[in-house]
Amino acid sequence: MTSDIEAKLRAVVEPLAALTRRAGSPDERRAAEMIAAEFERVGASARIDEVPFRDGYARLLLPLAVVGLAVGLRSARGRRRPGSALLAAAAAAALVDDVENGKRVWRRMLARPRPTWNVVAETGDADADRTLAVIAHHDAAPTGRVFDPGFQRWLAARFPDLIRRTDTAIPVWWPAGASLVLAALGAATGARLPARAGAALSALNLALGADIARNRIVPGASDNLSGVAALVALAERFADDPPQGIRVLLASCGAEEVLQGGIYGFVHGRLEDPERRTTWVLNLDTLGSPELVMLEGEGPFWMHDYTDPSFRDRVAAVAERSTGAALRRGARARASTDSIVPSRAGYPTATLVSWEPDTKLQSHYHLPTDLPEHVQYATVAKAVRIAEALARELAGA
Repeated sequence: MTSDIEAKLRAVVEPLAALTRRAGSPDERRAAEMIAAEFERVGASARIDEVPFRDGYARLLLPLAVVGLAVGLRSARGRRRPGSALLAAAAAAALVDDVENGKRVWRRMLARPRPTWNVVAETGDADADRTLAVIAHHDAAPTGRVFDPGFQRWLAARFPDLIRRTDTAIPVWWPAGASLVLAALGAATGARLPARAGAALSALNLALGADIARNRIVPGASDNLSGVAALVALAERFADDPPQGIRVLLASCGAEEVLQGGIYGFVHGRLEDPERRTTWVLNLDTLGSPELVMLEGEGPFWMHDYTDPSFRDRVAAVAERSTGAALRRGARARASTDSIVPSRAGYPTATLVSWEPDTKLQSHYHLPTDLPEHVQYATVAKAVRIAEALARELAGA
Protein backbone atom coordinates (compact mmCIF):
# COMPACT_ATOMS: atom_id res chain seq x y z
CA MET A 1 0.00 0.00 0.00
CA THR A 2 1.32 3.42 -0.93
CA SER A 3 1.71 6.15 1.66
CA ASP A 4 -0.75 8.26 -0.38
CA ILE A 5 -3.59 5.77 0.13
CA GLU A 6 -2.80 5.42 3.83
CA ALA A 7 -2.77 9.20 4.20
CA LYS A 8 -6.23 9.43 2.61
CA LEU A 9 -7.64 6.74 4.88
CA ARG A 10 -6.08 8.32 7.96
CA ALA A 11 -7.52 11.71 7.00
CA VAL A 12 -11.00 10.21 7.39
CA VAL A 13 -10.37 8.11 10.49
CA GLU A 14 -8.42 10.49 12.72
CA PRO A 15 -10.84 13.45 13.02
CA LEU A 16 -13.83 11.13 13.54
CA ALA A 17 -12.04 9.09 16.21
CA ALA A 18 -11.79 12.23 18.35
CA LEU A 19 -15.61 12.32 18.68
CA THR A 20 -17.52 10.39 21.35
CA ARG A 21 -19.87 8.73 18.92
CA ARG A 22 -22.43 7.03 21.10
CA ALA A 23 -25.54 6.00 19.17
CA GLY A 24 -27.99 8.88 18.90
CA SER A 25 -25.63 11.40 20.50
CA PRO A 26 -24.72 14.89 19.27
CA ASP A 27 -21.26 13.58 18.38
CA GLU A 28 -22.78 10.81 16.28
CA ARG A 29 -24.72 13.46 14.37
CA ARG A 30 -21.56 15.54 14.03
CA ALA A 31 -19.78 12.47 12.65
CA ALA A 32 -22.53 12.04 10.06
CA GLU A 33 -22.09 15.65 8.97
CA MET A 34 -18.32 15.19 8.66
CA ILE A 35 -18.73 12.01 6.62
CA ALA A 36 -21.19 13.72 4.28
CA ALA A 37 -18.64 16.51 3.82
CA GLU A 38 -15.96 13.93 3.01
CA PHE A 39 -18.18 12.36 0.36
CA GLU A 40 -18.83 15.76 -1.19
CA ARG A 41 -15.12 16.61 -1.07
CA VAL A 42 -14.23 13.60 -3.22
CA GLY A 43 -17.02 14.31 -5.69
CA ALA A 44 -19.91 12.12 -4.51
CA SER A 45 -23.32 13.62 -3.82
CA ALA A 46 -24.41 12.66 -0.29
CA ARG A 47 -27.32 13.25 2.03
CA ILE A 48 -28.03 12.59 5.68
CA ASP A 49 -31.14 10.57 6.48
CA GLU A 50 -32.51 10.99 9.99
CA VAL A 51 -34.12 7.68 10.93
CA PRO A 52 -35.59 6.35 14.19
CA PHE A 53 -34.02 3.70 16.37
CA ARG A 54 -34.75 2.31 19.82
CA ASP A 55 -31.81 2.39 22.18
CA GLY A 56 -30.82 -0.89 23.73
CA TYR A 57 -27.99 -3.19 24.71
CA ALA A 58 -26.60 -3.20 28.26
CA ARG A 59 -28.98 -0.94 30.17
CA LEU A 60 -32.02 -2.36 28.47
CA LEU A 61 -31.03 -5.95 29.23
CA LEU A 62 -29.93 -5.45 32.84
CA PRO A 63 -33.45 -5.95 34.29
CA LEU A 64 -33.55 -9.38 32.66
CA ALA A 65 -30.38 -10.36 34.52
CA VAL A 66 -32.04 -9.14 37.73
CA VAL A 67 -34.95 -11.51 37.01
CA GLY A 68 -32.54 -14.43 36.65
CA LEU A 69 -30.80 -13.54 39.90
CA ALA A 70 -34.05 -13.13 41.84
CA VAL A 71 -35.64 -16.33 40.52
CA GLY A 72 -32.47 -18.33 41.05
CA LEU A 73 -32.07 -17.16 44.64
CA ARG A 74 -35.74 -17.69 45.42
CA SER A 75 -35.60 -21.26 44.10
CA ALA A 76 -32.20 -22.16 45.53
CA ARG A 77 -33.66 -23.92 48.58
CA GLY A 78 -35.27 -26.58 46.46
CA ARG A 79 -38.93 -25.62 46.23
CA ARG A 80 -40.91 -25.63 43.00
CA ARG A 81 -42.10 -22.17 42.01
CA PRO A 82 -44.05 -22.37 38.74
CA GLY A 83 -44.80 -18.63 38.58
CA SER A 84 -41.13 -17.75 38.97
CA ALA A 85 -40.23 -20.33 36.32
CA LEU A 86 -42.58 -18.66 33.85
CA LEU A 87 -41.09 -15.26 34.68
CA ALA A 88 -37.52 -16.45 34.06
CA ALA A 89 -38.56 -18.23 30.86
CA ALA A 90 -40.23 -15.05 29.60
CA ALA A 91 -37.07 -13.08 30.42
CA ALA A 92 -34.98 -15.60 28.49
CA ALA A 93 -37.30 -15.29 25.49
CA ALA A 94 -37.11 -11.48 25.67
CA LEU A 95 -33.31 -11.57 25.77
CA VAL A 96 -32.96 -13.90 22.81
CA ASP A 97 -35.57 -12.00 20.79
CA ASP A 98 -33.79 -8.68 21.34
CA VAL A 99 -30.22 -9.81 20.74
CA GLU A 100 -31.22 -11.86 17.68
CA ASN A 101 -32.96 -8.84 16.07
CA GLY A 102 -36.38 -10.45 16.32
CA LYS A 103 -39.66 -8.68 17.09
CA ARG A 104 -37.91 -6.91 19.98
CA VAL A 105 -40.96 -6.86 22.23
CA TRP A 106 -38.92 -5.92 25.31
CA ARG A 107 -37.18 -3.04 23.54
CA ARG A 108 -40.46 -1.71 22.16
CA MET A 109 -42.00 -1.79 25.63
CA LEU A 110 -39.18 0.12 27.33
CA ALA A 111 -37.44 2.31 24.73
CA ARG A 112 -38.94 5.22 22.85
CA PRO A 113 -37.83 5.96 19.27
CA ARG A 114 -34.88 8.34 19.00
CA PRO A 115 -33.09 9.77 15.96
CA THR A 116 -29.90 8.45 14.46
CA TRP A 117 -28.28 9.55 11.22
CA ASN A 118 -27.36 7.56 8.12
CA VAL A 119 -25.10 9.10 5.48
CA VAL A 120 -25.84 7.86 1.96
CA ALA A 121 -23.84 8.73 -1.16
CA GLU A 122 -24.97 7.59 -4.60
CA THR A 123 -22.56 6.97 -7.42
CA GLY A 124 -22.26 4.84 -10.52
CA ASP A 125 -25.13 4.67 -13.01
CA ALA A 126 -28.23 6.27 -11.50
CA ASP A 127 -30.50 4.76 -14.17
CA ALA A 128 -29.25 1.18 -13.85
CA ASP A 129 -31.60 -1.58 -12.72
CA ARG A 130 -28.86 -3.15 -10.58
CA THR A 131 -27.74 -1.83 -7.20
CA LEU A 132 -24.78 -2.61 -4.99
CA ALA A 133 -25.09 -1.21 -1.47
CA VAL A 134 -21.77 -1.00 0.36
CA ILE A 135 -22.43 -0.29 4.02
CA ALA A 136 -20.49 0.55 7.18
CA HIS A 137 -21.35 2.25 10.47
CA HIS A 138 -19.96 5.32 12.21
CA ASP A 139 -21.16 5.06 15.81
CA ALA A 140 -18.77 3.64 18.42
CA ALA A 141 -19.20 1.02 21.12
CA PRO A 142 -19.03 1.18 24.91
CA THR A 143 -16.24 -0.78 26.52
CA GLY A 144 -16.23 -3.13 29.51
CA ARG A 145 -14.33 -5.94 31.20
CA VAL A 146 -16.13 -8.54 29.09
CA PHE A 147 -14.10 -7.39 26.06
CA ASP A 148 -10.75 -8.14 27.68
CA PRO A 149 -8.97 -10.37 25.13
CA GLY A 150 -6.72 -12.02 27.73
CA PHE A 151 -8.53 -15.37 27.85
CA GLN A 152 -8.58 -15.85 24.09
CA ARG A 153 -4.93 -14.85 23.80
CA TRP A 154 -4.11 -17.43 26.48
CA LEU A 155 -6.21 -20.02 24.65
CA ALA A 156 -4.44 -19.29 21.37
CA ALA A 157 -1.03 -19.60 23.00
CA ARG A 158 -1.95 -22.81 24.86
CA PHE A 159 -4.01 -24.52 22.13
CA PRO A 160 -2.93 -23.06 18.76
CA ASP A 161 -4.34 -26.02 16.79
CA LEU A 162 -7.78 -25.46 18.29
CA ILE A 163 -7.77 -21.81 17.25
CA ARG A 164 -6.47 -22.73 13.81
CA ARG A 165 -9.37 -25.15 13.27
CA THR A 166 -12.07 -22.86 14.64
CA ASP A 167 -13.60 -20.20 12.43
CA THR A 168 -16.73 -19.53 14.49
CA ALA A 169 -16.36 -17.02 17.31
CA ILE A 170 -16.88 -17.82 20.98
CA PRO A 171 -20.64 -17.57 21.77
CA VAL A 172 -20.37 -14.70 24.24
CA TRP A 173 -24.16 -14.31 24.59
CA TRP A 174 -24.81 -17.91 25.62
CA PRO A 175 -24.03 -17.37 29.33
CA ALA A 176 -26.62 -14.58 29.46
CA GLY A 177 -29.28 -16.87 28.04
CA ALA A 178 -28.13 -19.88 30.08
CA SER A 179 -28.46 -17.99 33.35
CA LEU A 180 -32.18 -17.41 32.76
CA VAL A 181 -32.80 -20.92 31.44
CA LEU A 182 -31.10 -22.45 34.49
CA ALA A 183 -33.06 -20.23 36.86
CA ALA A 184 -36.31 -21.20 35.11
CA LEU A 185 -35.39 -24.90 35.25
CA GLY A 186 -34.58 -24.71 38.95
CA ALA A 187 -37.85 -22.93 39.73
CA ALA A 188 -39.90 -25.34 37.62
CA THR A 189 -38.42 -28.55 39.06
CA GLY A 190 -37.32 -27.53 42.53
CA ALA A 191 -33.78 -28.67 41.73
CA ARG A 192 -31.25 -26.70 43.73
CA LEU A 193 -28.23 -27.01 41.45
CA PRO A 194 -29.68 -25.32 38.34
CA ALA A 195 -31.33 -22.64 40.48
CA ARG A 196 -28.06 -21.80 42.21
CA ALA A 197 -26.10 -21.95 38.96
CA GLY A 198 -28.66 -19.63 37.35
CA ALA A 199 -28.38 -17.18 40.25
CA ALA A 200 -24.57 -17.20 40.15
CA LEU A 201 -24.41 -16.76 36.39
CA SER A 202 -27.04 -14.01 36.53
CA ALA A 203 -24.98 -12.17 39.14
CA LEU A 204 -21.94 -12.34 36.87
CA ASN A 205 -23.96 -11.16 33.89
CA LEU A 206 -25.40 -8.33 35.95
CA ALA A 207 -21.93 -7.16 36.96
CA LEU A 208 -20.57 -7.35 33.41
CA GLY A 209 -23.64 -5.64 31.97
CA ALA A 210 -23.51 -2.85 34.54
CA ASP A 211 -19.87 -2.30 33.61
CA ILE A 212 -20.78 -1.89 29.92
CA ALA A 213 -23.75 0.32 30.85
CA ARG A 214 -21.34 2.92 32.25
CA ASN A 215 -21.09 4.04 28.59
CA ARG A 216 -17.37 4.65 28.30
CA ILE A 217 -17.32 5.00 24.52
CA VAL A 218 -14.21 3.85 22.67
CA PRO A 219 -12.57 5.75 19.77
CA GLY A 220 -13.74 3.06 17.37
CA ALA A 221 -11.02 3.56 14.75
CA SER A 222 -11.12 -0.01 13.47
CA ASP A 223 -14.73 -0.61 14.58
CA ASN A 224 -15.82 0.98 12.40
CA LEU A 225 -14.15 4.11 11.09
CA SER A 226 -12.04 1.76 8.98
CA GLY A 227 -15.22 0.87 7.10
CA VAL A 228 -16.22 4.52 6.81
CA ALA A 229 -12.81 5.42 5.36
CA ALA A 230 -13.21 2.61 2.84
CA LEU A 231 -16.55 4.07 1.73
CA VAL A 232 -14.95 7.48 1.15
CA ALA A 233 -12.09 5.89 -0.78
CA LEU A 234 -14.61 4.05 -2.97
CA ALA A 235 -16.53 7.27 -3.56
CA GLU A 236 -13.33 8.93 -4.76
CA ARG A 237 -12.49 6.11 -7.16
CA PHE A 238 -16.00 6.02 -8.58
CA ALA A 239 -16.07 9.81 -8.97
CA ASP A 240 -13.04 9.55 -11.25
CA ASP A 241 -14.28 6.46 -13.12
CA PRO A 242 -17.94 5.61 -12.37
CA PRO A 243 -19.06 2.08 -13.23
CA GLN A 244 -21.79 1.92 -15.87
CA GLY A 245 -24.67 -0.51 -15.55
CA ILE A 246 -24.91 -0.44 -11.76
CA ARG A 247 -26.04 2.04 -9.14
CA VAL A 248 -23.77 2.08 -6.10
CA LEU A 249 -25.03 3.21 -2.71
CA LEU A 250 -22.35 3.97 -0.12
CA ALA A 251 -24.05 4.06 3.27
CA SER A 252 -22.56 4.81 6.67
CA CYS A 253 -25.26 3.92 9.18
CA GLY A 254 -25.78 5.09 12.74
CA ALA A 255 -26.64 3.19 15.91
CA GLU A 256 -25.12 -0.16 14.95
CA GLU A 257 -23.50 -0.70 18.34
CA VAL A 258 -26.87 -0.89 20.15
CA LEU A 259 -27.45 -4.18 18.31
CA GLN A 260 -28.64 -2.52 15.12
CA GLY A 261 -30.50 0.73 14.66
CA GLY A 262 -29.98 2.92 11.60
CA ILE A 263 -29.65 -0.04 9.23
CA TYR A 264 -33.39 -0.66 9.49
CA GLY A 265 -34.10 2.81 8.13
CA PHE A 266 -31.61 2.30 5.31
CA VAL A 267 -32.95 -1.09 4.22
CA HIS A 268 -36.60 -0.09 4.36
CA GLY A 269 -36.10 3.43 3.03
CA ARG A 270 -33.30 3.18 0.47
CA LEU A 271 -33.25 -0.34 -0.98
CA GLU A 272 -36.12 -0.43 -3.42
CA ASP A 273 -36.07 -3.85 -5.05
CA PRO A 274 -39.20 -5.85 -4.19
CA GLU A 275 -37.94 -8.85 -6.17
CA ARG A 276 -34.57 -8.92 -4.33
CA ARG A 277 -32.99 -10.05 -7.61
CA THR A 278 -30.79 -7.14 -8.66
CA THR A 279 -29.65 -5.65 -5.35
CA TRP A 280 -26.63 -6.87 -3.41
CA VAL A 281 -25.26 -5.75 -0.02
CA LEU A 282 -21.60 -5.74 1.03
CA ASN A 283 -20.89 -4.80 4.63
CA LEU A 284 -17.44 -3.45 5.59
CA ASP A 285 -17.03 -3.82 9.35
CA THR A 286 -13.90 -3.63 11.52
CA LEU A 287 -11.23 -3.78 8.83
CA GLY A 288 -8.27 -2.69 10.94
CA SER A 289 -6.74 -6.07 11.86
CA PRO A 290 -4.01 -7.84 9.86
CA GLU A 291 -6.05 -10.41 7.87
CA LEU A 292 -9.17 -9.73 5.81
CA VAL A 293 -11.90 -12.37 6.22
CA MET A 294 -15.37 -12.90 4.78
CA LEU A 295 -18.17 -13.84 7.15
CA GLU A 296 -20.60 -16.46 5.89
CA GLY A 297 -23.16 -15.77 8.61
CA GLU A 298 -23.76 -14.65 12.16
CA GLY A 299 -25.91 -15.34 15.19
CA PRO A 300 -25.55 -14.60 18.91
CA PHE A 301 -27.66 -17.66 19.83
CA TRP A 302 -28.54 -19.40 16.54
CA MET A 303 -26.38 -19.21 13.46
CA HIS A 304 -27.94 -17.63 10.37
CA ASP A 305 -26.02 -17.88 7.11
CA TYR A 306 -26.51 -14.84 4.92
CA THR A 307 -28.91 -14.89 1.99
CA ASP A 308 -27.58 -16.33 -1.30
CA PRO A 309 -24.25 -18.18 -0.93
CA SER A 310 -23.59 -17.64 -4.65
CA PHE A 311 -23.03 -13.97 -3.92
CA ARG A 312 -20.38 -14.83 -1.35
CA ASP A 313 -18.76 -17.13 -3.90
CA ARG A 314 -18.65 -14.22 -6.32
CA VAL A 315 -17.11 -11.91 -3.71
CA ALA A 316 -14.42 -14.53 -3.00
CA ALA A 317 -13.65 -14.94 -6.71
CA VAL A 318 -13.45 -11.19 -7.23
CA ALA A 319 -11.20 -10.83 -4.19
CA GLU A 320 -8.72 -13.38 -5.52
CA ARG A 321 -8.62 -11.77 -8.95
CA SER A 322 -8.29 -8.21 -7.66
CA THR A 323 -5.74 -8.83 -4.90
CA GLY A 324 -3.91 -11.94 -6.08
CA ALA A 325 -4.69 -13.79 -2.85
CA ALA A 326 -7.56 -16.00 -1.76
CA LEU A 327 -9.98 -14.48 0.73
CA ARG A 328 -10.39 -16.56 3.86
CA ARG A 329 -13.78 -18.30 3.88
CA GLY A 330 -15.90 -20.11 6.45
CA ALA A 331 -15.85 -17.59 9.29
CA ARG A 332 -19.03 -16.94 11.26
CA ALA A 333 -19.68 -14.33 13.95
CA ARG A 334 -21.34 -14.74 17.33
CA ALA A 335 -22.02 -11.01 17.53
CA SER A 336 -24.62 -9.26 15.41
CA THR A 337 -23.72 -6.87 12.59
CA ASP A 338 -25.80 -4.68 10.31
CA SER A 339 -25.65 -7.46 7.70
CA ILE A 340 -28.38 -9.47 9.41
CA VAL A 341 -31.05 -6.89 8.54
CA PRO A 342 -30.66 -6.83 4.72
CA SER A 343 -30.02 -10.57 4.70
CA ARG A 344 -33.29 -11.25 6.49
CA ALA A 345 -35.02 -8.87 4.11
CA GLY A 346 -33.94 -11.21 1.31
CA TYR A 347 -30.99 -9.33 -0.19
CA PRO A 348 -27.83 -11.29 -1.11
CA THR A 349 -25.37 -10.23 1.58
CA ALA A 350 -21.69 -10.62 2.44
CA THR A 351 -19.52 -9.12 5.16
CA LEU A 352 -15.82 -8.30 5.10
CA VAL A 353 -14.15 -8.12 8.51
CA SER A 354 -10.61 -8.66 9.76
CA TRP A 355 -8.82 -10.51 12.52
CA GLU A 356 -5.45 -11.57 13.84
CA PRO A 357 -4.84 -14.96 12.16
CA ASP A 358 -3.09 -16.53 15.15
CA THR A 359 -5.75 -15.61 17.73
CA LYS A 360 -8.89 -14.99 15.58
CA LEU A 361 -9.33 -11.81 17.61
CA GLN A 362 -10.32 -8.47 16.14
CA SER A 363 -7.54 -6.18 17.30
CA HIS A 364 -8.52 -3.73 20.06
CA TYR A 365 -12.18 -4.74 19.71
CA HIS A 366 -14.38 -2.47 21.87
CA LEU A 367 -11.34 -1.31 23.82
CA PRO A 368 -10.03 2.21 24.54
CA THR A 369 -6.96 1.25 22.50
CA ASP A 370 -8.98 1.14 19.26
CA LEU A 371 -7.07 4.18 18.04
CA PRO A 372 -6.18 5.40 14.53
CA GLU A 373 -2.51 4.52 14.98
CA HIS A 374 -3.43 0.85 15.60
CA VAL A 375 -5.39 0.39 12.37
CA GLN A 376 -3.80 -1.83 9.72
CA TYR A 377 -4.49 0.44 6.77
CA ALA A 378 -3.21 -2.12 4.27
CA THR A 379 -6.17 -4.33 5.21
CA VAL A 380 -8.57 -1.43 4.69
CA ALA A 381 -7.05 -0.70 1.29
CA LYS A 382 -7.47 -4.37 0.32
CA ALA A 383 -11.18 -4.19 1.18
CA VAL A 384 -11.48 -1.09 -1.00
CA ARG A 385 -9.93 -2.90 -3.97
CA ILE A 386 -12.31 -5.83 -3.54
CA ALA A 387 -15.40 -3.64 -3.24
CA GLU A 388 -14.44 -1.63 -6.30
CA ALA A 389 -13.79 -4.74 -8.38
CA LEU A 390 -17.05 -6.28 -7.19
CA ALA A 391 -19.06 -3.25 -8.30
CA ARG A 392 -17.46 -3.28 -11.73
CA GLU A 393 -18.06 -7.01 -12.17
CA LEU A 394 -21.70 -6.80 -11.07
CA ALA A 395 -22.18 -3.95 -13.53
CA GLY A 396 -21.42 -6.33 -16.37
CA ALA A 397 -23.10 -9.42 -14.94
